[in-house]
Amino acid sequence: QVQLVESGGGSVQAGGSLRLSCTASEYTYNLRMMAWFRQAPGKEREGVAGIYTGGSGTLYADSVKGRFTISQDNAKNTLFLQMNSLKPEDTAMYYCAADYSAWKPGGWYSPQRYNYWGQGNQVTVSS
Repeated sequence: QVQLVESGGGSVQAGGSLRLSCTASEYTYNLRMMAWFRQAPGKEREGVAGIYTGGSGTLYADSVKGRFTISQDNAKNTLFLQMNSLKPEDTAMYYCAADYSAWKPGGWYSPQRYNYWGQGNQVTVSS
C-alpha cells in the first residue's frame, strides 16, 4: 500500500505563493502518473496538474496554467506543486494522487484513475 503524505498548505493573500509537497512511501519513478487535485466545498474534485514521472511531460487545468507548476524530486520521492499568483477561487482542499499505471481510461484529471491519495491539505486565499 502506497502512502502519500502532504505538507505545505496554509493561508495567503491574493497574489501570494504557496508550495505543496507530497512524499511517497514508494519510489516516485515507479508511480508512473502523479497529480494534484483540489476540492472546494460543494464542488467536485478537479484535476489541477499532472505529471508522467517517466519524463513524458506535465499537464495543467486551464484555470491554473501559467500560475502553477508541478514537479518531482525522485531522490526524495516527493511531488511538488508551486502555486503563484494565487486567487481566492484557488481556495480548496488539495490532494496528491498517484498510480503505478501511466495510461488508464479517462484523462489524467479523472479521480477514478488513481489508486492512491494523500490526506489533503487546506489552501485558503483571501482577497
